[in-house]
Amino acid sequence: MSELRLAEPLWLLMTLPLLLATMLSMRGDRRGAVVYSSVRLLESVPVTFAQRVKRLLPWLRFAGMLIVIVALARPQHGLKDFRIQTEGISIVMCIDRSGSMQALDFQLDGERVDRLEAVKAVFHDFVAGDGRLPGRPDDQIGLVAFGGFAEAKAPLTLDHGALLEVLETVEIAEPVYDREGNVINRRYLEEERATAIGDAVALAVERLRDSQAKSKVIILLSDGENTAGAIQPEDAAKAAESFGIKIYSIGVGTTGTAPFKMIDPFGREQLVRQPVRLDEASLKMLAETTQGRYFNAKDTNALEDVYHDIDRLEKTELEGRLYTEYRELFQWWLLPGLALIVTELTLRCTRFRSLP
Repeated sequence: MSELRLAEPLWLLMTLPLLLATMLSMRGDRRGAVVYSSVRLLESVPVTFAQRVKRLLPWLRFAGMLIVIVALARPQHGLKDFRIQTEGISIVMCIDRSGSMQALDFQLDGERVDRLEAVKAVFHDFVAGDGRLPGRPDDQIGLVAFGGFAEAKAPLTLDHGALLEVLETVEIAEPVYDREGNVINRRYLEEERATAIGDAVALAVERLRDSQAKSKVIILLSDGENTAGAIQPEDAAKAAESFGIKIYSIGVGTTGTAPFKMIDPFGREQLVRQPVRLDEASLKMLAETTQGRYFNAKDTNALEDVYHDIDRLEKTELEGRLYTEYRELFQWWLLPGLALIVTELTLRCTRFRSLP
């Protein structure tokens, strides 16, 4: 279905002044061109075709200017009557930034990177779309980062550009040294390098519980076990279940050893393998309690596969009907209108020219 409309209809108000001006000009043209003592001799002279046409010249100009006014009102033709459908879910990403996420057992573009950098890169592609991932433009997505305590970094938003800018600020706590080389934020480091999974999930539930989306999801990415926080993962999982929120938990890495970057006493950087532990039992419990799923991502490709699975979640449908594509038609009115005006001027100045 299509429709016609005028984008600037106020121009049509010029029609009445134009009609008045045309009628006044016709009255003014009835003045005598040659003075005679009597015009009775001319009464018997027949009216020629040219004389009849000349009387129509003002109306020819009126028609041309009227068509130009219609062109100025910008007539438009609707090309499409179509329906817009958007499907979206509400997602809160919970990203672990504890000390164990410094393990350098992932790769991006052939280079060794720590777990947090790999998680951020794939999360970026999941939101914006790149390569194998289509992106989530219709989803409201929020961000929670956690180490020893959970922090809401971004609320649920469709402004994914701003969300990804905030994502870049998520970092693992680093030591701060004084002039003598002593660590002055040791207590903060000990707290931040712990893992408060329960607190992070509870904060994500707080963000999602009032969402109107049909599907509400927490994507939890962690490589450790719950070692800090005031809320136990079991209690957080029950809270999520009560609000109809699914948890998709992703265990990053494996249990065993992983390389970490270390500085030796001589200030040289080297890789040292250290023990790491993945608490899969707790992550599975979070997923199973909320009818979600647990995934283990041992490398970057596995992380992408996880996001592909999440991409097939149930979605909320919103439907609307819009006319958005219009074709301008003013040129089909403007050119004929100008042609009539030019024709009237040409005839008046040539064939139907009057003596002053």
